Amino acid sequence: MKAHVYVTLKRTVLDAQGQTVADALRRMEYKGVSDVRQGKYFLLTLEDGIDPKTAETEVQRIAAEVLTNPVIEEFTFRLES
Repeated sequence: MKAHVYVTLKRTVLDAQGQTVADALRRMEYKGVSDVRQGKYFLLTLEDGIDPKTAETEVQRIAAEVLTNPVIEEFTFRLES
């Protein structure tokens, strides 16, 4: 099983890198993009046979305690069998 974890800055935190990319896209005349938020991506490979409920609990804990700074970042994840 694999866990895909996406970490981004909270909406209340200025994302200077994302804003720079958004500005560049506008200057390059790309259409339809209203905002860009940059972030981090982690791919966790979980042990074979792990119970999906246990996997969800562990990934949630890992993301909250290790992969993010809870003051300025938030995360989402999905499990893939």
